[in-house]
Amino acid sequence: MATRFLPIVIGAAVLGFGAHAASAGTLDDVKAKGFVQCGVNGSNLAGFGAQDSSGNWTGLDADLCKGVAAAVFGDATKVKFTPLSAKDRFPALQSGEIDMLARNTTWSASRDSQLGFDFRAVNYYDGQGFMVKKELGVKSALELNGASVCVQSGTTTELNLADYFRANKMEFKPVVFEAQDEADAAYNAGRCDVYTTDQSGLYSIRLKMANPDDHVVLPEIISKEPLGPAVRQNDSKWFDVVSFTHYAMITAEEFGITQANVEEMKKSENPDIKRFLGEEANSTLGADLGLPKDWAVQIIKAVGNYGELFERNVGQGSPLKIERGLNALWNKGGLQYAPPIR
Repeated sequence: MATRFLPIVIGAAVLGFGAHAASAGTLDDVKAKGFVQCGVNGSNLAGFGAQDSSGNWTGLDADLCKGVAAAVFGDATKVKFTPLSAKDRFPALQSGEIDMLARNTTWSASRDSQLGFDFRAVNYYDGQGFMVKKELGVKSALELNGASVCVQSGTTTELNLADYFRANKMEFKPVVFEAQDEADAAYNAGRCDVYTTDQSGLYSIRLKMANPDDHVVLPEIISKEPLGPAVRQNDSKWFDVVSFTHYAMITAEEFGITQANVEEMKKSENPDIKRFLGEEANSTLGADLGLPKDWAVQIIKAVGNYGELFERNVGQGSPLKIERGLNALWNKGGLQYAPPIR
């Protein structure tokens, strides 16, 4: 889900484009304090960022944060989570309250150029969709003329909604809420016919409904929503660590390296695998990133490869049961692709 940019005023000062209160060396700061501060979804978005009954953070984004901690410290528990609303997530990163943002956030040109953030890795390729009650008998978003639609305010979701209906010469009544939880409750109570947000979010929200099977996610995708972590600009060392944590998970899946077999795979004679796992004598990959030589091993041991993350959090091993689709590996018809780690 995407939130429009507004200048952020702190006291009498405005954090301008690209400005931030934290120092440029986030990796050094993280090492000094002994943990990663990670901003995640404060609305308990199942599959991405949510707390379980014991208070432990789970989900695709939460696991990425744990992977970064494992890469830096060899310990996935050395991460602290800051729950954030859509409104608060960007000020938290700009001000230095968090070290990284992993909150189902869309990478866009304006966020990259105006907000002072850097994106590179996409840990979930998504798009905006619609959810309706089955009893309406609606099979396509093109049948929604005249519908009332619940949507979160101050987001590009709201803008995409208006564009879609205008482009298809349909009318709709927006039912707008600032907080996601308010929109969830309104849709569940029947205050609107339709709910719109990122399609992955709809699958998660459906689980919160009184009777999830009474709702259906329509097939149309009306926008591009590449979701991924963000860091502050002009901090290339930290940017590389966060990005290559994701790419290490992708690479591990390509090589068939899993949580269960990573120690055995360290014995591989494949030079690419040996280099990736820090078993090549002259490899400086870890040092070049400011990380231990076995950084990739630590990530995989802690959270697994990307396929394992996907399946347990949002895929067939989860209540959401989302197909891999665009999030399959590049050599299996998807878009997940990692640069060579060498």
